[in-house]
Amino acid sequence: MEGTTERSQGCDRLSGPSRRWSGVIRVLVIIPALNEAATLPEVLATLRRSCPDHDVVVVDDGSTDDTAQVAHGAGAAVLRLPYNLGIGGALRTGFRYAVEQDYDAAVQVDADGQHDPASIERLLAELAHADFVIGSRFSSGVVGYRVGRVRRVAMRMLELTVRLLTGTRYTDTSSGFRAFDREVLEFFAHTYPSEYMESVEALVQASYEGFRIVEVPIGMNARAGGDPSTMHAKLAYHYFRVIVTLLVRARRRPRPGAAAATTGITLDPPPAEAAPPRAVDPTATGPSPATDPATAPDPATAPDTTTQPVRP
Repeated sequence: MEGTTERSQGCDRLSGPSRRWSGVIRVLVIIPALNEAATLPEVLATLRRSCPDHDVVVVDDGSTDDTAQVAHGAGAAVLRLPYNLGIGGALRTGFRYAVEQDYDAAVQVDADGQHDPASIERLLAELAHADFVIGSRFSSGVVGYRVGRVRRVAMRMLELTVRLLTGTRYTDTSSGFRAFDREVLEFFAHTYPSEYMESVEALVQASYEGFRIVEVPIGMNARAGGDPSTMHAKLAYHYFRVIVTLLVRARRRPRPGAAAATTGITLDPPPAEAAPPRAVDPTATGPSPATDPATAPDPATAPDTTTQPVRP
């Protein structure tokens, strides 16, 4: 999915099919946060200015600072986890909240200020003809976003792995700026991966489920605070773990037609081929097989063969 990279001035209501995502359909912005008390005030203030029609929930993933208090003071709903579950667990909590509160769509936004709230409506607009929208930092037309050599090589390996498994090329498999429709929210509320770099596994899961997935080019702001999620050896470990996990799960993916066996449905065997009718010898004496009292069916127990009308 290609598009302009110019930033809008806010989440203005759009014309055409995308209008239904602005002010009519309930949208929830989900922000997973771990010790982001320093960056949240500006992120939430920008959201309030740019997208006043959308509700915001901050999932405090076991923070040891004032993340929950800052979010609550800014008017956001707050879900506090008793201890750190990781971004996957925090997001699954947010998805469950969205489903329980009957939201129709949701947008995932980072708490570190890198995601521009002005791009949210661009993601939501694509839900007019998709189920899952990814804000891509590397799509054609996007300039200015740079990553280190090691990270970039690892990301390319992930892109290749995902392409081999799904048959589709995605330019940004690890993006954390994404929009989801109601069906995807219900799916992820119970199945969203819990490990770090869960976005890649979630992308493959959604592809296997047949959801329509598109990418939209988006710009990124500089990180307002906090530290990158992985550094040095940990970075290589996480990328290697994700690739191995994807390949293992791909081998366990049910084959087409095997769904019934995995859902407890009993399949009736195909009917046996009927035996050809026996020939009757006209010169034979004695009762025929059809009229022999010893072999004729008992009328009281014989099945009713009367043709019944077929219900339309």
